[in-house]
Amino acid sequence: MPNTATSYQLALQQLTDSALPTGAFAHSLGCETYIERGLVRDEASFGVWLGAFISQQLTYSDGLAIRFLYEGTKVAELDEHLTAQLLPRQVREASIKMGIRLLEIGSEAFPSAGLEQYRSLVAGGRADGHQPLAFAVVCRSLGVPLPEALAAYLFAAVTSLTQNAVRAIPLGQNAGQRLLRKAADDVAAAVERIGHLTPDDFGAVSPGLEISQMRHERQRARMFMS
Repeated sequence: MPNTATSYQLALQQLTDSALPTGAFAHSLGCETYIERGLVRDEASFGVWLGAFISQQLTYSDGLAIRFLYEGTKVAELDEHLTAQLLPRQVREASIKMGIRLLEIGSEAFPSAGLEQYRSLVAGGRADGHQPLAFAVVCRSLGVPLPEALAAYLFAAVTSLTQNAVRAIPLGQNAGQRLLRKAADDVAAAVERIGHLTPDDFGAVSPGLEISQMRHERQRARMFMS
C-alpha cells in the first residue's frame, strides 16, 4: 500500500491536471479584455498581467478562501463571502461553474463527508459551490498540507491561464513554458503572503482587474466565457 504522502501527492496531480474536465479552458478571467485592447500582446506583457493576477486575485480571494477553510471557517460562510466579493458576473459564474463540476468529479473520485456536506448545501440552495472551496474541501479530506494545497491550486490556475494565452495572443509553446517557470516564483511568494493575511484582507483585489473582467461581458468578439 502507498504511504499517505504518496497517496495525496498522486491525487493532487490528478486534481491539478490540465485535462481535468472543469471547463477552465473556456475562461481567461479578464485577460482577453487586455488582449483586445492591445495591452497584453506578447510574452512580456502577458507575464506582467499574470504576475498581477497571482499577487491580487489568486492571493486575496481564492488562496485566502482555501486557507480560511483549512483553519476551520465554515464552508457556507466562505461561499457567501466569495459570492459577494466576486463583483464581475462572468468571473463569479466561472468560479461557480468550475466549482460545481469539481464537486461532481470529487464525489466520484475522492468522496468524503466534507465534500458531501458542501454538495448538499449547493443542492439545497444554501451555497453556490465555488471552485477554490471545492478544491480545498477535497484536499483537506485527502490530508494534503495547506502550503501544498495552496501551491497546487495557484499553479494549476496559472497553467490554465497560460495555456489560454498561448492560444489567444498567440504565444509559442516555448514562451508558455518560460512564463510558467517564472510564475512558479510568483506562486511561491503568494503562498508565503497568504499565510500572513487577515480576514480584513479577504477580497482586496485590484479594481483594474475587476473592471477588465466586467468589460469582457460587453466585448464585441471573444474566445472565452470570461
